Amino acid sequence: MLKKILKWGLIVAGVGFVGYLGLLFMIMSAFGGFDKDYTKQELIGHYEANAAEMHELKNYFESLVPANRTVSIEFTDDRELNIFHIVTSDTATGKTVRDNNWNLTIKSSKVDSMVASLGWSRETLKTLKAKLDKAGCISVTNSSPFNIGFQRSGMSMYFYNLFDHPIPDSLIATYNDGCTYTLYTDQVVLEYGGGAVGPQCFPW
Repeated sequence: MLKKILKWGLIVAGVGFVGYLGLLFMIMSAFGGFDKDYTKQELIGHYEANAAEMHELKNYFESLVPANRTVSIEFTDDRELNIFHIVTSDTATGKTVRDNNWNLTIKSSKVDSMVASLGWSRETLKTLKAKLDKAGCISVTNSSPFNIGFQRSGMSMYFYNLFDHPIPDSLIATYNDGCTYTLYTDQVVLEYGGGAVGPQCFPW
């Protein structure tokens, strides 16, 4: 009888342990536990190898976006957009309208409507994706500073912020806080966007 109890006890414990490992694997996969984390030197090395392509991307995107719009776009692949946000500012009234969208199929009526509102086409998106690929990056925002998304790691993401002019002394502490931002040059700042879980500062 004792042997039977021990046997079933070991079976239950074994099943429980395997289930725990499976759950742990699923959670880590969902939140990027197996994604690559990038070091400061890797981000710097990538920028140095692709600076011309990044600035070409910046110039191209700035030429595309209407003066009263801020557009954030992140490609998942050639068929999907992870993010497509459009912020429209009305200078006359001071009002801001936000159209935030996630997980869109490029060949869809929603995306067609959005690109039409910007004076773009699907061909514009195709060219933009090619320029992002050339720069080894996945997202872009015509913010100030101009923002280029390098890669994701789970729910977190690495960015480059490109300034048109040297960062004024009054902003250096903000853009070199040792957590979200790291100053690389007086016109290039590395950024780490932490997700809902995991590290909220640069993990190196």
